[in-house]
Amino acid sequence: MTELLIWALLFVAAIILIVSLQVLKVIKIFIKESISPSPFATAEEKEQFRLLAAEREAEEKAKPSIWTKIMGLKPMTEEKDLMMEHEFDGIAELDNPTPAWFSVLFYGTIIFAIGYMFNYHVFNWGKSQEEEYAVELQEAEEARIAFLQKPGAGGPQINENNMEQSTDKEMIQKGAALFKTVCTPCHGEHGEGGVGPNLTDEFWLHGGGAKDVFKTIKYGVPEKGMVAWEKSMNAKQISDITNYVLSLKGSNPAGAKAPQGKKE
Repeated sequence: MTELLIWALLFVAAIILIVSLQVLKVIKIFIKESISPSPFATAEEKEQFRLLAAEREAEEKAKPSIWTKIMGLKPMTEEKDLMMEHEFDGIAELDNPTPAWFSVLFYGTIIFAIGYMFNYHVFNWGKSQEEEYAVELQEAEEARIAFLQKPGAGGPQINENNMEQSTDKEMIQKGAALFKTVCTPCHGEHGEGGVGPNLTDEFWLHGGGAKDVFKTIKYGVPEKGMVAWEKSMNAKQISDITNYVLSLKGSNPAGAKAPQGKKE
C-alpha cells in the first residue's frame, strides 16, 4: 500500500511539473507581448503571405523527389519534349533517359571488374582459387597436427618407430572398442577376417610386430582398400588398436579366414 501511494505521489508531482512548465512558457510570452507587442498583419500583407506560400508550395511540387531522380522519371508535362520523331498507329515512343540506379550499377560493375583484374591478375595481391585451396589444406593439416599434439591425445611421442606392445587391460579394452567401430566391417568382429586378412593367426601380409601393425593402421594400404587412419585417429588410439590386434593372436575364432602372408 505504501509503495502504491509513493508511485501515485510521484505521478501527481510529474503532472504538476509539466503544468508548471507550460504556465511558465505562457507567462514568458505574455511578458514579451506586453513589452513589445507584435503588430497585426493588414489585408494586403496577408495576401502577400498567401501568394508567397502558394509559390513555395508550387516550387516544392516542381522539385523532383529522390525516387524520381533514382528512377530517372520525367513528369507528364515534359513528355512532349521526350517524344521521338517516328510513330506508328498513333503511338509515339518516348526517349526516356537511362535510370540513375541502372547507370550506377552498370558503371560500378565496370569499376569492380577493373579493380578485380588488377588485384588478381596484374599485381597478384589477391590469392587465386587454387592458392586459397592450398592454404586451406595446409591450415587443415596444421589443425590436425595440433589436435594430435594436445595433452591426452597421444601426442607425437607414439609412432611406428618407437611403438611397443603393451598388455595393459584398460588399453586393450579401449582398442577393442575402437576395433569394433572401424575395423569390424573388413576384419570381422573377432578379427577372423573377411574382406581383410585374418588377424588371429601367425601369418602377416605387412609384418606382425607392434611397429609393423601400428604403421599399417596409421598409413593404411590404399592399393587394397585400407584407408590411412592417421587422418581420423590420433597416435594413442592407433596404439590401442595395435595392442588389441596383437592380443588376438592364437584366439582361433570360428570361421577364421585362411592364412595369408608370411609366418612370424
